[in-house]
Amino acid sequence: MVISHVNHWRQALLAGLCYGAGWFGVGISWVHVSIDQFGGLPLVASIGLMALLVAYLSLFPAMAAVLSYWLTKKARHSGIFSLLIFGASWTAAEWIRSFLLTGFPWLSLGYSQTSAGLAAYAPLIGETGITFMLAVIAAALARLYQPVPVVVRVLPAVLSALVILTAPLLDNIKGWQYSDHSVRLVMVQGNIKQELRWQPEQEWPTMLKYLDLTRPHFSNADIVIWPEAAIPQLEPLAEAFLDNLNKAAFYNDAALITGILDYQRQTEQAWNNLIVLGKDTATASDGNYFYGHANRFSKHHLLPIGEFVPFENWLRALAPIFDLPMSSFSRGSYVQANLLANDYHLLSAICFEIAFPRQIRANFTADTDFILTVSNDAWFGDSIGPHQHLQIARMRAKEFGKPVLRATNNGITATINPDGSVRQRLPQFQEAVLLDNVPLSSGSTMYARFGDWPLAICCLLLLALAALRRHN
Repeated sequence: MVISHVNHWRQALLAGLCYGAGWFGVGISWVHVSIDQFGGLPLVASIGLMALLVAYLSLFPAMAAVLSYWLTKKARHSGIFSLLIFGASWTAAEWIRSFLLTGFPWLSLGYSQTSAGLAAYAPLIGETGITFMLAVIAAALARLYQPVPVVVRVLPAVLSALVILTAPLLDNIKGWQYSDHSVRLVMVQGNIKQELRWQPEQEWPTMLKYLDLTRPHFSNADIVIWPEAAIPQLEPLAEAFLDNLNKAAFYNDAALITGILDYQRQTEQAWNNLIVLGKDTATASDGNYFYGHANRFSKHHLLPIGEFVPFENWLRALAPIFDLPMSSFSRGSYVQANLLANDYHLLSAICFEIAFPRQIRANFTADTDFILTVSNDAWFGDSIGPHQHLQIARMRAKEFGKPVLRATNNGITATINPDGSVRQRLPQFQEAVLLDNVPLSSGSTMYARFGDWPLAICCLLLLALAALRRHN
């Protein structure tokens, strides 16, 4: 814990900025792929934009370092309390990062525990709670190298070891269990190259490709899922195709969920949507779909630059990256009804919305059967981005105790168990179809019931108490 050795807030600020530069400079390097390959900028300019993004994100660990330094300046080595203050400061900074300027909670520390370590805590306190614990444990380990009394140095490390070693025992109180029912799922990965997705002459070839990949498996599916914007035509222009697809799904006793863009000429508004075709309920007497029907999800968390442009009146004229196709969407509501497909309820998240656990919880109901996330990661090429995206989806499964379905254009398409383990996955950069009989779960995790509120209250009390102690 470098900030325990600094003598001025500026040194704490520098330590946080340096940590952030390394953390995000490597961790979100995939952003540069989309800027460089599809942004239309020279290499120097794309590197400059990437540097600005990393600098912005580095402000948050710097904020945590300065706040922790300021609150513990008079009692830097006062036992466990100062370690808890560091954890609370880090968590507060990460919380601000998750909503400021629409939020970018990617690469939070807790995701490092998706498969092991503190993973069993996810159903109880979520990824945010695990991030708090990691910050405290890291501070405790750093204290081992500080010139302080043995008890002050060793006791926090011992307690941290106990927290880690006893984590597997928490599996018995995860709050959910498998049910006796399973659902036959088909997920189609078309592997359409990004540079071809919005070419007018590629609209019908793309739609027919998805249909041809689906047709042999229609009769064996309860639900068929196509990825984000799988249908490249605007919804009002695709009504003939959608009507035939609606009938095909119904005649095969299936529901089909697909991504599509909607545009209303009267209001000049556009939405990034998921819609349901075919059977909304098992007893439906006809196909569910018609243009404008309510069984749809509209993306709420829009991606800056990609889906909306801040200060667009002057930024769009500045460089090609600020004038990408389909980069001016309207937001859907924060809370929306689950999609209803063949009697199953699917909580939906498009693209990086899956990284917002509070949004997922706000839309989580007692009837939710699946968490569905669709994406098009072709923007990010052969980078670490899609793998991080899958890891985030796995953490949402663990937090809420529900299977997660991840459908993408070019990978990584996967089905995920409620315990976060991957059931099946398709290889990247190949057109393929995933078939799986996914078991449902019942019950409710503690995190699904209470979310981040207990941790938020705890952190606020810790920070308030530290502020009072500092002024006494």
